[in-house]
Amino acid sequence: MAGPPGVPGKGVSGWDRFSFRSTRGGTPGRLKKADSGIIPGMKSYETTTPPRSSIEPENVPQADFPTPFGDFRIFGFRDSVSGEEAVALVHGDIKDKTVLARVHSMCFTGDTLHSLRCDCGNQLNAAMEAIGSSEGGILIYQMQEGRGIGLLNKLRAYALQDEGLDTIDANHKLGFKSDERQYAFCAEIFRYFGVRGIRMLTNNPRKIEGMQKEGINVEERVPLVIEPSQHNSRYLKTKKDRMGHMI
Repeated sequence: MAGPPGVPGKGVSGWDRFSFRSTRGGTPGRLKKADSGIIPGMKSYETTTPPRSSIEPENVPQADFPTPFGDFRIFGFRDSVSGEEAVALVHGDIKDKTVLARVHSMCFTGDTLHSLRCDCGNQLNAAMEAIGSSEGGILIYQMQEGRGIGLLNKLRAYALQDEGLDTIDANHKLGFKSDERQYAFCAEIFRYFGVRGIRMLTNNPRKIEGMQKEGINVEERVPLVIEPSQHNSRYLKTKKDRMGHMI
C-alpha cells in the first residue's frame, strides 16, 4: 500500500553505475565506479506464507526532516504483529520507481556514540549522503540492535571480543546465531511506499537475500565501502571472511 509522497529533493543522475566510499572519520567521501551490480545467481522470491508483519497505514506519523546530508521526510512505523518500531527517511519521489535504498540496523554505540569498533556510523552517514543527493531514495532504520541481540547482549559480546573472540564466536558463546535479524517488517515498509524495486546500498549478501525472500525486487547492489581503521580492521575482516560480506 502506497504512502504519502516524499519531499522533492536535489537530483543527481547516473547513480546506478557508482558506489559510495566514505573516509575513516565519517566525513563525506567520493563517488567511485562500482565493480559489481546485482549478485550473480540471486533471484526474487514470492512469499507463500501468511504475513508475519503488518502496518496500520492510518497510524504512520510523518514530518519534514532536514539533515546535513539533504532534505528528507521522516515516517514512523510500528509492526502490529511484533510491536517492532522503525523509521524511514524518504528523499524525493519514490512511488512506482526503482530507487536507491538502505536498510540500516540500529547501532547505538556506532551511530550515536561514534564507536570506532565498527563501521556502522560511517555507513549510516555515507548512505544518508548518497540518498540525499539522489533523485529519490529511502533509508529504513530498523530497531534491531547488535544484529538483533539487543544492546546489553551486544555489550556482553564486546566483553568477549576483548578476551579474543570475534563477533561471530561471541554471539555463539551467548547463545545467539551469527545474525538474528529479520526483514519482514522492512519489506512491509517498502510496500507501504509502493516502490517498484530497490538498488540496495549494502555489502551484506544475506541482507539482499533476506529482502528478496520477503518479495522485494532488489535490482542492483550498490557497494558501501568504508575505509578500515586500527580499531575495526578485525571486525571488518570477520565480516568478509566468515559472513561473506563483499568488502
